[in-house]
Amino acid sequence: MKRPRTVATKSKPKPAFSREKVTKATAWSSEAPRHLKRSVSSELEKLFLDDGHTAKRDRTVKQKTNLFSKLDHFEFVFGISPCLLAITHGRRRIWGLFVKEGDNSLRAPVLKICQEAHSHGVPIHRVSKKDIDKMAPGCVHQGVCLQASPLTYVTEENQNQSWLLPRKDKNMPLWLVLENVQDPMNLGAILRSAYFLGVDKVVSSISQSCPLSPVVSKASSGVMEVMEVYGYKNLGELLKLKQAQDWDVVGTVGAEFKESHVTKCSDFTMSKPTLLLIGGEGGGLSQELQAHCQTLLTIPAGRPLFSGIESLNVSVATGILLHSLLYSRCSKKSM
Repeated sequence: MKRPRTVATKSKPKPAFSREKVTKATAWSSEAPRHLKRSVSSELEKLFLDDGHTAKRDRTVKQKTNLFSKLDHFEFVFGISPCLLAITHGRRRIWGLFVKEGDNSLRAPVLKICQEAHSHGVPIHRVSKKDIDKMAPGCVHQGVCLQASPLTYVTEENQNQSWLLPRKDKNMPLWLVLENVQDPMNLGAILRSAYFLGVDKVVSSISQSCPLSPVVSKASSGVMEVMEVYGYKNLGELLKLKQAQDWDVVGTVGAEFKESHVTKCSDFTMSKPTLLLIGGEGGGLSQELQAHCQTLLTIPAGRPLFSGIESLNVSVATGILLHSLLYSRCSKKSM
């Protein structure tokens, strides 16, 4: 009886790399923006490629939680511009950058932040959406958060008063003085306009004003990370001091203000160093500060207004007034 003949079958050669490894190795190079592929360091590239295991990720989250509990005082800065400017300008102590895992970490703005963090020695952590949402609850964090020390107003206690002394300046300085601005979104928008338009200093009352929070930084598109904001306990004293140095003190009132000595902002021209006073939401500029003003400005309305909507948002009004005054300063300089 003949034995059945066995046919030798060739086994398929094993690939040098498994499919899983190939996918991970090519994920970044295929998805990252072309102009950034060569500029990102190998260490940073490894950070984005390493997804890690669930147990390892859970252990890392626990370690971060323990780290947070040991720190004295910190907050989470969130958003692309605030995080980038906080890292590059160095006004905060920074403990770590947190990036939402997934495709978000491959976006060019996020890669740029990670490059800056890497070059400044800031630890970079990839976290889940759930974790990063807890760092900035209810906020548009754009997939990045920065664990950092808070920013505060520059005051007499934490800096000398040399900024109050008269200085020779080719330009006529314009200082923006804010009284009781309480909404962080408004304060952030005001800082952004002040920086863009060329205000020399921003001063705020300390009591009944919102702190310099991460929400303010995000609303300012990161300007708060670049521009110091000075805090003063008694604005009346500041006004007296600057008047003695021959500064103009200019207040602002709403369009409904019918006093004869109110001037349209378009009719006012800066002729010397000026303080522009802006009151807070609702109440506007207090009577106490109005009493120090040589001039009161208003923005005229373009139509008859219904009751209840006869005023502008404080940040919008501030932008219009600043543009008007700074334009007049430029016009006078060119004459």
